Order: sequence, then structure tokens, then C-alpha cells
Amino acid sequence: MKRFIRLYTKLSAQYLKTLLEYRTDFIIGLIAFFFIQGFGIAFLFMVFQNIPNLNGWSFYEVLFIYGFANLPRALDHLVTDNLWILAGRIIVRGEFDKYLLRPMNPLFYLFADRFQPDAFGELIVGILLVVTALTKLSLHIGLIEIVGFIIAVLAGAVIYTSIKLIFASLAFWMKRSQSILFVAYQMANFTKYPMTIYNKVINIFLTFIIPFAFTAFIPASWLLGRESFAYGVLATCGVAAVFFAGGYALWNAGLKSYESAGN
Repeated sequence: MKRFIRLYTKLSAQYLKTLLEYRTDFIIGLIAFFFIQGFGIAFLFMVFQNIPNLNGWSFYEVLFIYGFANLPRALDHLVTDNLWILAGRIIVRGEFDKYLLRPMNPLFYLFADRFQPDAFGELIVGILLVVTALTKLSLHIGLIEIVGFIIAVLAGAVIYTSIKLIFASLAFWMKRSQSILFVAYQMANFTKYPMTIYNKVINIFLTFIIPFAFTAFIPASWLLGRESFAYGVLATCGVAAVFFAGGYALWNAGLKSYESAGN
């Protein structure tokens, strides 16, 4: 374990060193992200200028869900972004070979090989929105709520990673699976808003098939007093465990069928 930590730290330091050499690109990317998030929040504000609530949800409740949705997504983006590259080119170009050469878990090596600091922008926006909404809603936040919040965010990040791992692992057989991963990943945008505004089919799909609802809406609903702790936090942890186990099993199956590129 210590060896893995040292390696991850070394690889992350190398990536950060490279990043500092291209500070302008990083800053521009960060500013662009803030603009994109700003447009989303502005749209939400304009909607509530014309309606008193969104199917029973107030502006600050929706803002809280919107902000909460950014947190697990940012954590996943920070450390597992290489899954996108795996789905796009690593398998088809035979670049996966290097992850099999070191005496360590290839999935850990894949994660450690790429670090995305621009995810901090997403994390900052999420924290600011959550804090703003909480102060306006005047909710009671005690030790249980704080611990439950942290657990739910971490579990939500695992769900994001698991879903990406499942669809990225398809590249072991398809060679490229980035387009499928992109379509699945975009569905997470639905859960930035209350799931009750969608029809039953969408609710079932995003809760039980591709469970992005557990990355934002369901745990956020618990903190807003609309769901139980068992469903908002414990069920989120259960979904995270089940889907990661499924994703890791598919990854291992892919490893066994991997064939390096060559003539």
C-alpha cells in the first residue's frame, strides 16, 4: 500500500509539474468552466423568475441539488479522467501495454497516470452553491448531517467512477467505447434537478439502471429533509459498492481478453 501511495504521489507530482509549464491553458480551461456553470445557474434563476417553485421545489432547494451534483463529479474527474482516454485510444493503439509492465494493479496505475486539476473549479463551484443554499434554507446541520454528507459525496464519486469503468471497459472488446461512455455520462445532467419533474421511465432508468440519481438528487433530498438517512446515505453506499464490484469484474474480464496492437 505504501508503495502504491508513493507511486501515485510521484506520478501526480510529475503531472502537476507539466501542468505548471502550461499554466495559461489551465487557467483558460478553468475560466471556461466557471462561465459554463454560470450560464447554468443563470438559466435556473431566470426559470424561477417566472414560476414560484419547480414541482414543489424552491429555488434554493434546486440550487442545493445543483451544487451537490458537482461535488462527486469533481472528485471523480480529479482522479479517474484516464478512463476517457482508455475508452478513446489507449486500447486501439496498444498503449495499454505499459500498464501491464509494472508489478501493480493496472487500474490503480491507470488512475495514477493522469491527474486533472481543472476539476478543482467544479469542486469550488459545488461548495459555493451548497453553502449559499444552506444559508438561505436555514437547515439544521449537525454532526450526523456533516458525516452523512461527506459519505454521500464520496459514495457518489464511486458511482461516477463505476459507471465510467463499466463503459470504458467495453473498449477491451470494441476497441473504442468513448461514444457510448459519453452518451451514458451525459445522463448525469438530469440529476442536477429534482427527479420528480421527470416521468416515471426516466426516474427508474436513472435510479436503477444507470444510477446517477444516487450521486446528487437522492442524498441531497435527505439533507433537505425529504428522504430518510437509510435511503439517502446507506442506499447510496450500497449502490456504489454494487456498481463498483460490477465495473471491476468487467474490467478484469477485459484484461483477460486484451490483445496488444501490432502487425
